[in-house]
Amino acid sequence: MSRVGKKVVAIPAGVTANVDGQTVKVKGPKGAVQLVLHGDVGAKLEAGGIQVDPRNETKLARALWGTTRALVANLMTGVTKGFERRLEITGVGYRASVQGKNLQIALGYSHDIVHPIPDGITIVTPKPTEIVVTGIDKQKVGQVAANIRDYRPPEPYKGKGIKYAGEFIFRKQGKKK
Repeated sequence: MSRVGKKVVAIPAGVTANVDGQTVKVKGPKGAVQLVLHGDVGAKLEAGGIQVDPRNETKLARALWGTTRALVANLMTGVTKGFERRLEITGVGYRASVQGKNLQIALGYSHDIVHPIPDGITIVTPKPTEIVVTGIDKQKVGQVAANIRDYRPPEPYKGKGIKYAGEFIFRKQGKKK
C-alpha cells in the first residue's frame, strides 16, 4: 500500500497549478510544465495542494499511485528550484565548452563531439572539465546528462571519461608483470 501517495502535494507560494482531466499543469517563476496522468490514477485540486488517488484497486493502479504523486511533486520542485546534474571529465586533453546552442566536447576521438542543447535545458561549463546541466524537467535533465555521459563512459583502469559528480568508479588493477 502506498504511503507516499497519501500525502497531498503542497503548492508553494508563487506557483499556480491546474488539473484539467488527466493533465496537471504547473506554472511558476522558472517556467511552466505539464504532466499527463495514467488512466488508472486521478488527481484533484484541493485547498493548498493536489491530491492523487487511484481510480480502482488493481495492482497497477496501486503501483502508479505513489509514482504519480512523486512526479507531481517533481513538477512543483522544477518550477521553483529547478534540477541540475553535474558531470566531471577526467582524462588528458579531455575538455568541454559551450558554443552557441551546442556543447562541444573533446574526448580523445579523431573529431570533437558536437551535442545540440535541447529546448528547456541550460548547459554551462564553469571549468573545461566540468559540465552542469540544468532545467525544470527532472526527466529531461537526467536524460541529457546520460546522453552526454554515453559519449565516453568512465573506464575502470585509469578512470578516464565522463562521470557524474560524486559517482564512484570501481577501479581494476591492470596488467601485472
